Amino acid sequence: MYTTINKNRIFSLLTRTAAVTLFAASATLISHAQQSAGTTTSSLPPVSLKKTLAAPLDLTVPDDLNYSSSVGEPEMAAAERFNLSGSEDTQPPPRRHYGRRPTYSDSTHNADGSNKWAFVVGGGFTLPVGATHGYATTSYNFQGGIGRNLNKNFGVIAQFDWANFGIQTHTLNNLLDIYNSLGATDQNGNALTQLGGSSRAWSFTLNPIYNFAQSDQWGAYVVGGLGFYHKTANFTIPGVSLYCDPFYGCFQYQANQTIDKYTSNAFGLNAGLGMTYKFSRFAGERLFAEVRYVWIDNQARPFDVSGTTSYFNAFPQNSQRTTYIPVTFGIRF
Repeated sequence: MYTTINKNRIFSLLTRTAAVTLFAASATLISHAQQSAGTTTSSLPPVSLKKTLAAPLDLTVPDDLNYSSSVGEPEMAAAERFNLSGSEDTQPPPRRHYGRRPTYSDSTHNADGSNKWAFVVGGGFTLPVGATHGYATTSYNFQGGIGRNLNKNFGVIAQFDWANFGIQTHTLNNLLDIYNSLGATDQNGNALTQLGGSSRAWSFTLNPIYNFAQSDQWGAYVVGGLGFYHKTANFTIPGVSLYCDPFYGCFQYQANQTIDKYTSNAFGLNAGLGMTYKFSRFAGERLFAEVRYVWIDNQARPFDVSGTTSYFNAFPQNSQRTTYIPVTFGIRF
């Protein structure tokens, strides 16, 4: 970068030099003119241009100089702001500090970016265990629920579950003998030759859930809860029903006829483990596989088919405590 000499100083120097030169030239011309005319005058002191011009030129940068041939005012201002000469007043401003985690909180997301609301749909199979395995067989289950996530790790799900069971063959045969001993007959008045049955437990539960391991695609969680369970058992015999249509007339069809039914209401607990999988790190939906243990605190009723009491109970197992393991596959979103 080249420094330009102040224009005013150059102009002053040139003016002074020109004045001295002009004065010297005028004096010389007057002297020659007087000599030519034969007149004498008193001699003037000699003028030394060398002495006049011998004074060193002041080429230092003036204090008021604030521009150069290659740097404009914006650049000078920027340079002054970032002057690192050590003065505290000219240091750059301190760096701003932000939180370690960004905030995404809005009407549908928590501060850590997780969804505030969760929905669950799934289905699978149900394994009876313990005393329940003595009379029930494996069948299907399904579940649905809606929940609230407090953050990406913890949430609560309100859930509806339906667990279905079959009835063991030996249990059905024992009941068939009991009904025949009591004089039960089919719709044609004949002794019973065949008996069918099923059992189910549906429930409304509140389930806290904790996601203890999460990656871009895989996750694992623990879940548990409590709620209301309604258990039923239904026994049927083959029968024939009649259906009449005003256009096609009447016709018969095979249908099961219920001959005995039991219900039991109780509170119950559940607890289990699950795994989740996302197709990509940006997906909001997660596939899941889950195993739970369910315990229902049914109150036992004694066996009584005497007809001398206010109730008939040929199947006391329905009112006994119930335990089973639902294995469920589904999607969470």
